[in-house]
Amino acid sequence: MAPRLQLEKAAWRWVETVKPEDIRLEHIELAYRINLSACKRGNCRRNCKGNPNCLVGIGEQAWLGDIDENAFHNIDDPNSERRDKNTFVGLTNLGATCYVNTFLQVWFHNLELRRSLYQCHNSRAQEHNIESDYEPQSICEHLQYLFALLQNSNRKYIDPSGLVKSLGLDTGQQQDAQEFSKLFLSLLEDTLSKQKNPNLQNVIQQQFCGQFSYVTVCNQCGRSSALPSRFYELELNIQGHKNLTECVTEFLKEEKLDGDNRYFCESCQSKQSATRRIKLHSLPPTLNLQLMRFVFDRQTGHKKKLNTFISFPEQLDMGPFLEGKQDQKCVYELSAVLIHRGISAYSGHYIAHVKDARTRDWYKFNDEEIEKMEGKKLQLGIEEDIAETVKSQTRKPKCSKGYHCSRNAYMLVYKVQEEENLDPSWSNVEVPAFLQRLVDQDNHKFEEWCCEMADMRKQSVDKGKAKHEEVKELYELLPATDGEPYEFIPMDWLKKWLEDSTATKEIDNSLFLCSHGKLHPDKVGDSKRVSMQAAQLLYERYSGGPRLDGSSLCRECVGERCRVLRLKNQLNEDYKEVTNLAKRTLSGEGYWVGKASLRSWRQLALEQLEEDEQETKPRNGQTNGQGPQNNSKEFGPELLEGNEDEMKTFNEDIVCSHGGLTILETERKLVPSEVWTKLRKYFPKAPEFTQNQESCQQCLTLEQEEKDNEAVSKMMALDQKNQLLNLFHEKNRPTLAKWPQGTDVLYIVPLFFVDEWRKFIRRPTKASPVSNVGNTLLLCPHGGFMFTYDSLINGDAQHIALLWPSEWEVISRLFIVDQPISIHCFKQTTLSGTTTPYTTQPDLCWDCRESFLFQQQRDLREYTQATIYIRKVIEDKRLIKEAAPQMNASSSEAEEEKEEQPKVEGESDPDFSQSQDCAKRLKMSESCTASTAAVPVTNMTKLGGIRRSTRHRKLRGEKALIVSANQTLKELKIQIMHAFSVAPFDQNLSIDGKSLTDDSATLGSLGVIPESIICLKADEPIADYAAMDDVYQVRMPEEGFKGTGLLGH
Repeated sequence: MAPRLQLEKAAWRWVETVKPEDIRLEHIELAYRINLSACKRGNCRRNCKGNPNCLVGIGEQAWLGDIDENAFHNIDDPNSERRDKNTFVGLTNLGATCYVNTFLQVWFHNLELRRSLYQCHNSRAQEHNIESDYEPQSICEHLQYLFALLQNSNRKYIDPSGLVKSLGLDTGQQQDAQEFSKLFLSLLEDTLSKQKNPNLQNVIQQQFCGQFSYVTVCNQCGRSSALPSRFYELELNIQGHKNLTECVTEFLKEEKLDGDNRYFCESCQSKQSATRRIKLHSLPPTLNLQLMRFVFDRQTGHKKKLNTFISFPEQLDMGPFLEGKQDQKCVYELSAVLIHRGISAYSGHYIAHVKDARTRDWYKFNDEEIEKMEGKKLQLGIEEDIAETVKSQTRKPKCSKGYHCSRNAYMLVYKVQEEENLDPSWSNVEVPAFLQRLVDQDNHKFEEWCCEMADMRKQSVDKGKAKHEEVKELYELLPATDGEPYEFIPMDWLKKWLEDSTATKEIDNSLFLCSHGKLHPDKVGDSKRVSMQAAQLLYERYSGGPRLDGSSLCRECVGERCRVLRLKNQLNEDYKEVTNLAKRTLSGEGYWVGKASLRSWRQLALEQLEEDEQETKPRNGQTNGQGPQNNSKEFGPELLEGNEDEMKTFNEDIVCSHGGLTILETERKLVPSEVWTKLRKYFPKAPEFTQNQESCQQCLTLEQEEKDNEAVSKMMALDQKNQLLNLFHEKNRPTLAKWPQGTDVLYIVPLFFVDEWRKFIRRPTKASPVSNVGNTLLLCPHGGFMFTYDSLINGDAQHIALLWPSEWEVISRLFIVDQPISIHCFKQTTLSGTTTPYTTQPDLCWDCRESFLFQQQRDLREYTQATIYIRKVIEDKRLIKEAAPQMNASSSEAEEEKEEQPKVEGESDPDFSQSQDCAKRLKMSESCTASTAAVPVTNMTKLGGIRRSTRHRKLRGEKALIVSANQTLKELKIQIMHAFSVAPFDQNLSIDGKSLTDDSATLGSLGVIPESIICLKADEPIADYAAMDDVYQVRMPEEGFKGTGLLGH
């Protein structure tokens, strides 16, 4: 048992021998635990919450030991944000912008690019007033300022949000880094081309641009044609290769053009077989090699990452790959390696390894963190420890000296090798004065911030030291000595006072008060008894109240608790006695009690006692953190039996709605007066009924009236049934498809009326009698009939009932008819033969009928969140397995489908009978027809809209999709791709034999309606991934750059 519960029981043990009227001060002090001994430090691991005299473990340890200045503040050392000596500046990751940061660091270390950007004209920066913040506008201005900060800032890292915001990038969405590189350099090239300085207009071309040509040779005549082109990076396929040389060789290899891919030769003036290859003519000073790690996966419809190990050299000789121009420099040195860590093409983390052009040291740039590599060597390290999956882990191949091997490198940057005796001043790029002035302004703001943070740290430490002395002094005064004045202080407030060194709120005792305005006994465990002297000092410094001293012990609460506890202790004995007495034969005066009340009276008594106790609970309604239900556990689970519909008051089950004794004698029982006396002690407010109490006269009167009404209803039902026996049993019913002989008129009523009438006939005492026939439900607002003879034949008849003239005569006599509706048959003999026209009374309203049909068709084209079915077929256009219903469609489901057809007036179903025939044909056939025509859907159309009631029975190879009328066919193909793992360009879709080909068309315009069945025929997959990317350009990450500044928006 927990110590707190032990203290709780010990505090009230005296109630077993003391009556409420005999309570003295010593009993009150026991209930409030005034005389419990205080705990000593070292004896308690944590505070004794049930002991108001325990002042150990409330947070005093931090104040009684040695002073730790760091405990007085939560401000980090501002110098930790300062740039280390002889290192570079990092860039803040704004959420998912690590791919931007890696390229910015690589471009910053391109000295020619940085030097050229510094030379760009920037009148805004040159004329800027240093009293305000500088805000760049153009892409060049942003890069200028960012590079200047990266070069000379005092900060450990800087925020690139200005540049990112100006480009319109989504900081929470990671994009394709390779695509970002292309678009950004293209944008920068366009911006620099507009500079007045001619030396700056072609900086991007001079640094990154090389030339190659596509050379095609005709196999017939030998004619060679060349198509020159420029490149800013070489995109190398890595699939199936082990090293960089193999990747470059494949990029330049000869390709055969034959078959449908033949080349049109100008000399031959016809398509001829030919060969095509790429010839490299010139290379840029900075050679960017993109390793194509991200390829389209046709199984998922998305791009995936290739974790292929690729070996690449520190020194790359491109001479063997060049055509002509032997005088140009062809030897390159590795300058940067860009790494993607992660298994997905759409997530992960980007970092960059870059070589410092001045010192030739390698650095790892990981957003804010910069790490210098040891020994002037590239060390990829942990970046290569991340494998795709456990199963696909492959051992890293051994690398020769001067080579590196990576499974995560996606871009290699090589720079042409310079001569050793190059002028050292070439590697020094100075920040222009106008930019340095802006950097100095930012550095000054940083230094001010550092001083401000240091001052705040010092102030917090000084306050903490002063509070330390105050707490140490006050804590020694807290314990209350026996016989001396004392007060109660909330324990939570004391803990916060010891935790918070600066902002302590005032003392609040309001939650500890009972209904009499004094300290509630149950709140003693949440408060601490302290000396009057310590309490006085605390209230002087922090104020608050109301103050609770020795006079705040509540005698009334203690007395009431004593009464309740004594009754609880006596409850089990009384329960046994009442049970035995209630079984005896009654002699003398008795009292009526409810049988349900008698079965559960012990639980009701316990709840009543808890309710009495709750009236003196603290105002927040809690008792030491426990609800009143906890005490009921002492009496075991049997007390919870017979909780008759959550009865709240004893004997309420035999009180009628008029407040008198119930007339149901089976629900009440006579008990002796001794039993009632004991029960009355627990339920003083329970309704009392003596043995001579009469039952409620109003209830007796109503009971007799109800019996009379039931007799009348039975007679009425029997009479109506005898007069309309065939209608009740659905025998000998007329049909429109085969007009009955001997009559030229039939009458129409809503099927809903007939169904409700049958319910009444079957159970006249339970169902309400039908009084009127609501035929206006079948009429339009103008009073015209809404259905034609043909529409009734084809399905609308399922919502009406046909009557013989004799039955109509009975109906007219027994019920109120708002509008008779009849259909007439006239046989006419003409020269061409016998014709049978049909008319209705009232006449058909053609305008409303056409409007109804138009609304029906429009609703079929304007749906949202509707279900359609995709049925996959194989080569011979049969279903992928067999066109048999799935096994889970049991016969019981078929019955449910039959019953699901709602019989609601005003609805129609012109395709009903056709659907039934087609469904029957489907069941009888062993396979689908050649066109795999969809089973027509049963449309239950109502005057206000469309409702489908017949459940579609899915076949094997068929899946349901949720679609809307306004979504395009392309969007549907994406859904089908996820459902069937068939790429959109391999999907051949058709509905009712009609092919669906226009990807931009909406489903509504293509005739796809709810419950439609679309047939899917899948083409054979394409083996070549490169060809697949050409066929279907789905590039999810790149779509994220739409609408950004990178695309000129």
